[in-house]
Amino acid sequence: MPCKKTLVLISGKWNARVLYELVTQGSVRFGALRKSIPDISNTMLTATLRFLEEQGLVHREQFNEIPPHVEYSLSESGKALIPVFDAIGRWGETYLK
Repeated sequence: MPCKKTLVLISGKWNARVLYELVTQGSVRFGALRKSIPDISNTMLTATLRFLEEQGLVHREQFNEIPPHVEYSLSESGKALIPVFDAIGRWGETYLK
């Protein structure tokens, strides 16, 4: 059941919210992502990003510069979810008035 598996990936308290922020912000550092989701803890954001990375939806890039930093972005399969989020948004505009 592909639909059920997809719903598992984007459900949960933070998965869809983190994916949405990556859709709207593009490549982003942990701190900026944390600021855009004020209710999430550092631990939960880390766990959510790891889960989404393990599922192939998020790409983590480490920059070995001074100071070193990490940026997160959508992977190709994560980018394929953009039309899904667009459709959810259109549904919300139509039915959640």
